Amino acid sequence: MPFPDIDPIAFSLGPLVIRWYALAYLAGFLGGWLVARRMATAEGLWGSVPRPSKDQIDDFIVWIALGVIVGGRLGYVLFYDLGSYLSRPHEILFVWQGGMSFHGGLVGAVFASFVFARRNGLIGLSMLDIVAVTAPIGLFFGRIANFINGELWGRPAPDFPFAVIFPFAGPVPRYPSQLFEAATQGLLLFAVMLIALAVLGMRRPGMLSGVFAVGYAVARIFCEFFREPDPHIGFLMGGWLTMGMLLSLPLAIIGIIAIVAARRGHTGPGAPPPRGASTP
Repeated sequence: MPFPDIDPIAFSLGPLVIRWYALAYLAGFLGGWLVARRMATAEGLWGSVPRPSKDQIDDFIVWIALGVIVGGRLGYVLFYDLGSYLSRPHEILFVWQGGMSFHGGLVGAVFASFVFARRNGLIGLSMLDIVAVTAPIGLFFGRIANFINGELWGRPAPDFPFAVIFPFAGPVPRYPSQLFEAATQGLLLFAVMLIALAVLGMRRPGMLSGVFAVGYAVARIFCEFFREPDPHIGFLMGGWLTMGMLLSLPLAIIGIIAIVAARRGHTGPGAPPPRGASTP
């Protein structure tokens, strides 16, 4: 099937051009903010764990937005195109040209969560759990924007009935891998996180973060089998491993460790001190 003729520019206001990609980020942060405020007011979810106020959630979203954007950009530069940017370092600031890494954005979100929690007398892992529940919203809208832009397309799939001929990928029909990612990393993972929130609550800091890390890693690795690798990187280690898979494997391991630690009660407000630490 031919690629739908969708203008990547949503609308213009004089010289100001608004792209679907920018609106996707806005929708992701807005949706995350609304869900986070609902989580903060649901006292039954938290037990004895300190919970943020609505005003703190409003400030927290700004911190997360900065962490995601800065971390996502730096992650893309470091993981996917370092050699190119070393020759033109000023273009690292050209975010509007595209080039964002989820794994880099995640590192930025983790850093922002812990710094914000420390400044506000909260638990860093609890704030990261809020991010874990809301992140699939942004992932969904972001992947839809990737499809509209005709970027990050899939591998050749001449026999797939819903294959798409992307305008910048030649005449070969390809998997609409962006939609696969929107469905798995977005809708499906969001449903999983809502179920985990309802069952587990926020009483074990780090548990929901672990669930998200494992869930995203599995979904990302699955989708990488349908997604075309970045042309300047290609396949790794024998022609089947991709950079997305390579970055997702340690994420899954970290997620499993977080779940085990939370289940054993090592992350909550009454967690035992590290081995060798003195108690007052």
